[in-house]
Amino acid sequence: MNTTTNPTNAYTVPSVSITTARTGASSKANALGMRAMQELAYAKRGEQYLLIKSPPASGKSRALMFIALDKLNNQGLQQAIIVVPERSIGSSFADEPLSQHGFYWDWQVAPQWNLCNAPGVDEPRVAKSKVDAVRKFLESTDKALVCTHATFRFAVEELGVQAFDNRLIAIDEFHHVSSNPDNKLGSQLGAFIARDKVHLVAMTGSYFRGDSEAVLGPVDEARFETITYTYYEQLNGYQWLKSLDIGYFFYTGPYVDAVTKVLDPALKTIVHIPNVNARESLKDKEREVNEIMHGLGEWKGVDPVTGFHLIQDRGGRTLKVADLVDDSDPAKRSKVLTALKDPAQKNNRDHVDIIIALGMAKEGFDWIWCEHALTIGYRSSLTEIVQIIGRATRDAEGKERARFTNLIAEPAAEQAAVAEAVNDMLKAISASLLMEQVLAPRYEFTPKDNGPLGGFEYGEGGYKEGGHNIGVNTDTGQIHVEINGLATPQSPEATRICKEDLNEVVTSFLQDKIALERGLFDKENTLPEELTQLRMGKIVRERYPDLSDVDQEAIRQHAIAAMNITQQAKLALAQADANGGGTGDDAMQGNTALLDGVRKFVNVRDLDIDLIDRINPFDAAYAVLAKAMDEKSLRQVQASIAAKKVSIPEDEARELAKRALQFKNERGRLPDINSVDAWEKRMAEGVAALARYRAQAKATQAQGESGNG
Repeated sequence: MNTTTNPTNAYTVPSVSITTARTGASSKANALGMRAMQELAYAKRGEQYLLIKSPPASGKSRALMFIALDKLNNQGLQQAIIVVPERSIGSSFADEPLSQHGFYWDWQVAPQWNLCNAPGVDEPRVAKSKVDAVRKFLESTDKALVCTHATFRFAVEELGVQAFDNRLIAIDEFHHVSSNPDNKLGSQLGAFIARDKVHLVAMTGSYFRGDSEAVLGPVDEARFETITYTYYEQLNGYQWLKSLDIGYFFYTGPYVDAVTKVLDPALKTIVHIPNVNARESLKDKEREVNEIMHGLGEWKGVDPVTGFHLIQDRGGRTLKVADLVDDSDPAKRSKVLTALKDPAQKNNRDHVDIIIALGMAKEGFDWIWCEHALTIGYRSSLTEIVQIIGRATRDAEGKERARFTNLIAEPAAEQAAVAEAVNDMLKAISASLLMEQVLAPRYEFTPKDNGPLGGFEYGEGGYKEGGHNIGVNTDTGQIHVEINGLATPQSPEATRICKEDLNEVVTSFLQDKIALERGLFDKENTLPEELTQLRMGKIVRERYPDLSDVDQEAIRQHAIAAMNITQQAKLALAQADANGGGTGDDAMQGNTALLDGVRKFVNVRDLDIDLIDRINPFDAAYAVLAKAMDEKSLRQVQASIAAKKVSIPEDEARELAKRALQFKNERGRLPDINSVDAWEKRMAEGVAALARYRAQAKATQAQGESGNG
């Protein structure tokens, strides 16, 4: 089908691409058999409350074994209870002979205490026997139990929090928990922390908590010592995997026609088809799987041993395809799952070629050979996207490149449901922008001429007073950037947020529909400062209401700097590539792509916070969209967003008035509504709007009083 009859992209839009140094550091073990992340976590083993944020495949399960064994043998705890979201993940905590690799003890779970292997699903009727098992375990002298989140919830409900005193409770995939009162596990954790008689280790492969809902309340979270091991450190320290590409691809018509354009049968691929209720779904999942397989080649039957479909592609090669979507025959599905999990095949690259899944093969699914995670349609959860990408980022011999592609339905110009299509598209773009922040090395921001930081290299001639200084810490991949006029956090909590939690703030910003709509599709009517100062400012105030104005402003500035510098670096690289000045793959050392982009951006002029605030954070994303989308569709989307423009809401008017006061303190005059500077004019409009709101409120009050009199 040619592009005139099917305007699907002819290419995948590269949202972000990182190239790594392949130092091997993250997979090298120390004398105790610990890899880099595990060593980092073990150093904090004495803490009562530990939160480990670390990417999929970095070895969190084994890190927990090391910590748990030390707590049981050296810190006086009675037992360790490992809690996982689903039964399949329980196998990650099977027996490990750690002493063979230099550790002091082995990890052992008696068969009757791995409740993930017990028959029956996790629902109240069956859970009774599992709760009994938890009770018996607590009464025994055995040391370790593994169960699901659901079993643990039922057990705490029945036995009470006090039954778990003096135990270690370790929660895997912690982002499933939420501080929402309706989230039982979240409430129970709050009760454990209030009682303060257990040790807690929480682990997550996500860099943000539960999407829009915090996992813990701020007071509870402050009790946790956080260990953050970044995607950058993980990928940079691999032995084989050299690059990771994340991109999206627009299509029109049925998605099964577009899949063949992006599904390269030569790559080991997991395809996640849309949920049957999703807009992209054809409402017949079996048919969708059959059409995807038909697009790959000619069906030749089913392997009787594995249950994999055998398909001969156009080159004559036989592809082995595992169908995890068909659940009509439990025995058949069980055969396929057993074949995929066969430990004897773990290192066999040719065992399976393509896996097609719907709700499975996400977190905890370990197929090291996966090179391409292809997802159709928007996923409602950013953490789910991180988990899916994690399927492709395992290190494996000979695997140099991994990619994640999100196939997104383009809003068709004649389509009635444009709003829904735009909504899904915005969310997919939001997720890809967030992944750029997660994958980028972390920034260390300081005010201009604050001096060099220890552990950072500043290039030839070192740090130069008054110069354009960019420092790089080659061990952690952090980049030190100086910014004129940067506000410095005052409290320890704000300092911690600026160092560790900027991605959380950026996540909230990227989930702000108004910011996304205006920034991407209503650029002509939206000033960058409305996004960087007003929207981001509002988000920071709502997230951290107890912090001072000074701390809130420091966090806002650090978050917008992290986002804008990454985006501008990407834009600088795209422009260099367009002008033929890109760097060849072989010439790249480490994640130089982003670093080169940062240098290009920073070296043009002195960075100051006012300059950063005047950049639309979505400029780079728009540049990609404008090339990728059908022009007619793009114009229609822009028109539908611009039509929604409303007068200045009261909370925004109040924030504009605050900024106007700041302007007056700096300039000795209020902003002028007739100014040629668009931001000054907008602040003046805000002052006028706030005056109108106040006048209306007074008039309403006076009316009420005269009515009462």
